[in-house]
Amino acid sequence: MSKIWFITGSSRGLGRQFAKAALSRGDKVAATARNADSLADLVAAHGDAVLPLTLDVTDKTAVTAAVQQAHEHFGRLDAVVNNAGYSVFGMVEELSERDIRAQFETNLFGSLWVTQAALPYLRAQGSGHLVMVSSMLAHTTFPTMGAYTASKTAVEGFADALAQEVAGFGIKVTVVEPGPFSTDLGKSAVSAEPLAAYDGVREAVMAGFTAMPLPAPHGVGPALLKLVDADNPPLRVFFGTLPHQLVPQVYAERLKTWEEWAELSAAAEAHQS
Repeated sequence: MSKIWFITGSSRGLGRQFAKAALSRGDKVAATARNADSLADLVAAHGDAVLPLTLDVTDKTAVTAAVQQAHEHFGRLDAVVNNAGYSVFGMVEELSERDIRAQFETNLFGSLWVTQAALPYLRAQGSGHLVMVSSMLAHTTFPTMGAYTASKTAVEGFADALAQEVAGFGIKVTVVEPGPFSTDLGKSAVSAEPLAAYDGVREAVMAGFTAMPLPAPHGVGPALLKLVDADNPPLRVFFGTLPHQLVPQVYAERLKTWEEWAELSAAAEAHQS
């Protein structure tokens, strides 16, 4: 039986790869984008298998309406992919209130609104898979990425609780944590107003980014299909090899630090005589 997908941010980047993979094997996709005209090529290639929807995920009312329209159109929802997002670059001191609020409105609240809108339908049918597209940066980050990291870490926090809350309804939750891929997602990135004091740090970080390998994203779509088809999918999974190189080292260092400071931790519970 073909699956019914609801995928946000389908106009480009990983979201476009996810939609193309699902459609290529005969599934049906409610594909959302800020401008549905950007989905015209998918409609031309796959016809009625695509429901193109204009959607700004920061608009909770519009999100609820879009999810309802997709469910009414296709009759059910099997996989809901929270992919819409973008990056704000800037040192923590450089971030404006507008920068950080906008980052969270899309990356965190957008995912939350879609999830809340989809859950009643998934509970009623007793099945479904919620996929949160996070990032390896939720575990290890770099200077200039504080806003993005904070938003993705927040997504992972509510996904952890959500997975426990909905397991009894037959609903699965997976957080996909990609490393860097060669996509055009950078076109939507925003940079904070720079402070000269951080120019040296910024130059070093940019040099590191330039040297970072950027594999083509062609494999992410098939990988997501395997994930959603799995009988027992993981709560978290990396996409790409760089996260496997970096994140385990981060956690090894954290475990070491916690152990080294365990005596202080215990002292925090000491009772006053």
